[in-house]
This record gives sequence, structure tokens and C-alpha cells, in this order.
Amino acid sequence: MTTILAIDAAWTEKQPSGVAVVTKGLTGWRCAGLSPSYAQFYRLAHGESVSWDEVPPSGHPDVAKLLESAELILDGETVDVVAIDMPISLLPITARRESDKRISQEFGKAGCSTHSPSATRPGKLSDSLREKFLDFGYELAAANMVPGRKDVLIEVYPHPAILKLMKRSYRLPYKASKRNKYWPTLTPDQRKVALVKVFREILDALEQNIDDITLEIPDASQLRTFTELKRYEDALDALICGWVGTQYCEKSIRSYGNYNSAIWVPT
Repeated sequence: MTTILAIDAAWTEKQPSGVAVVTKGLTGWRCAGLSPSYAQFYRLAHGESVSWDEVPPSGHPDVAKLLESAELILDGETVDVVAIDMPISLLPITARRESDKRISQEFGKAGCSTHSPSATRPGKLSDSLREKFLDFGYELAAANMVPGRKDVLIEVYPHPAILKLMKRSYRLPYKASKRNKYWPTLTPDQRKVALVKVFREILDALEQNIDDITLEIPDASQLRTFTELKRYEDALDALICGWVGTQYCEKSIRSYGNYNSAIWVPT
């Protein structure tokens, strides 16, 4: 069995973070657990179902509890690969890294240039995560590392990964916070419909590669605010990280970066 802990990590402790566990058995890849926050993931590991009506709590990532919870969900199996959507580096992050520059050069024309990390976002949060995962034996997979190794931490940037997953040529408009930029002429209700449509397209593509995904995107008419959509967006990003992890394990992937950091994108 091969196991992946996938995290859509918020860059600050004031926002929730989606978490997924993906595993490969005799019949292929499947989702063993999914939640829109750390706290709900911990509860899921102890038998409590995820309530998607609940406002996902924010919080600091506890690496020990994340790994322990994943092992409970996996019936005692340990995590082989951690895939995380957050800038991670062997050096303190103070500005754009070589990995950010190379991704932007390769995918900028497709609208997938990276955000600019800094000493404050994610800053020390990123350093702490890398150090804690290393304490548990997970080494950061920089660009010099051959894919397919176990006990590694890989960095994911969902936008170019989605291009590969869905065989698209341009960035998908699925970020709820950018809805006005995506569709300036639509009404708020029309923007909800548009976002739900894109969410379902991404979910459909994921379900072709990973079985047993329990996520259900609600109809736009059921959503009162755009804030409610964010939890589904975070869950999708966690699943994207999980899918990138599967491609890393199958060596269908390449790195963009240098000896200090790398962003991994499926081929």
C-alpha cells in the first residue's frame, strides 16, 4: 500500500486548511479521508463524520496530530508522501524563489504564475512545517531528488496541476475570492452558479483518477454566501495535492526549482 497525506495549507493561522488522505491498494488510488480543516480532520480520524455545513475552524497545523490522524484513518499504515500546497524551502523564504520563477516562466502564459511568498506569508509557518515534518522523517523533495521516493515532503501548486489533470491550456477560474475579476458582468447569483460549475468539473476530473471521493458540491441555490464555497475550494485543493502525490509516486512528474526548493507538476 502507498499512502499520501495531502494538505492545502493556509499561509496564515487565521484561515482553515483542507486535508485529504489518498491511498493505493490492489484496485488503484482511493480517497480514505477528506475534510476542510485541521480540526475536522482530527475528529474524522476518531470516527466523527465531517459536517460540510459547519464553518471550518482555522488553526495552527499540528504535524504530530496530522500524521497520527492519517495513520488512524489508514488503519495503522504510516504516511509515505506528504503533498502540501505551501511554499517550502531549505532556506528561509524572504522573496520569490527559483522554483517560483521557473513555474512562472513555464506556466505564466497559461495564467499560472505563482504568488510571491515573503518573510511573513508564509514565513515562519513554512519553516516550522518543514522542520516538524523532518523531525518525523519526511525530507523536503528539492529539484535534485528523483521522484518516487518515500518519506518525503513535496510542494504542490494547484493551478498548473489542474491544467495537467484536465488537459486545459489556461488557468481555471475556481477561486471564490476572485469571482468579481473572473465574471465582472455577472450578478452575484450568476457568479455562484459559475463557480459551482467549475468546482464540479474539477471534481469530475479527480474522480476519474481517485475513487471513493465523498465530496458533494451543493447547488448554487443552497449557498447563502460565497464564504460557504471556500470550504469546498479548500477540499478540492487538498484533493489536487493528493492527485499530484499519486503522480509523484508513479514518477509521472517533474520538478521546477533548484537544490533548495521545488514545485512538482505532473507531466
